[in-house]
Amino acid sequence: MDLRALRCFVAVAEEGHFGRAAARLHLAQPPLSRRIRELEADLGCRLFDRIPTGARLTPAGEVLLTEARDLLERAERARERVRGAEAARVLVLGTVAGADLDVGPAALAALRRDRPGARVRLREAPITDPTAGLREGRVDLALTRLPFDTAGLTVRLLGEEPVVAAVPADDPLAARPRLRVAELAGRPRFRLPPGTDARWRAYWLAAEEDAPGPVVASVEECLHAVLWEGTVGLLPAGAALRHARPSIAFVPVDGHPPSRVVIARRAAVADPLVEALADALAAAAEQARPRPYGQPLHGPRTTAVR
Repeated sequence: MDLRALRCFVAVAEEGHFGRAAARLHLAQPPLSRRIRELEADLGCRLFDRIPTGARLTPAGEVLLTEARDLLERAERARERVRGAEAARVLVLGTVAGADLDVGPAALAALRRDRPGARVRLREAPITDPTAGLREGRVDLALTRLPFDTAGLTVRLLGEEPVVAAVPADDPLAARPRLRVAELAGRPRFRLPPGTDARWRAYWLAAEEDAPGPVVASVEECLHAVLWEGTVGLLPAGAALRHARPSIAFVPVDGHPPSRVVIARRAAVADPLVEALADALAAAAEQARPRPYGQPLHGPRTTAVR
């Protein structure tokens, strides 16, 4: 039985009149009467007798009134319990290499306007996992960067960020206003461990898979490798602001595609709260443009980017 039809039935039973019940429900009388007829057809019995003063319950209607009130009360309790569970839930947002973290406060404020009490916990993943723990179920949503294997994921493009070369401050390259990625060839590079997503490795190593250098798992380890071991390597341009230090130079790089910042979630999981957080992040990123990197993006909410 449809809950809307039951609400109509209870209103007519309590008012004893179709017109007054329609006014109480803010409905026109014909749709109300039609729902009662459909309910009677579904149950196979008459629920009201028409009388000069309005409508009177039949014996079957008397039985249904008790049951309908109980069903509607239970439905409302279920609704409140579900809402309470969502309010108490903590969404986990995974992030990799500082991908658009600066939009987080605005996104959270927007989310809480629509979902009061919503809570978000940030989990920073190692740079060896471009999905930020999404595939293993450790996070609900990932704020990350392409390229990586996106099979089974829904990916939404937020913007683009150029890359920089992190080099020791006393390296001759540090004095250059810009350099080409080919100029890093042959130098020791910080590397990602075997088993890391192949597309991700190829992008950040600029295809120099066999370059010598230390294996790293975080941006801090990349910087330590530059500082202590004299290595070089590619990082997002935002690292020049977030990790600035006198002993390391961040030189803009030409000849390498920009890092594409994206939101990713599991395609097979439909979760309204996760979608609400994704919408809030996308809106905050759009409002933050133009920025030192990237331009405003317009287009479909989700896109199959590889």
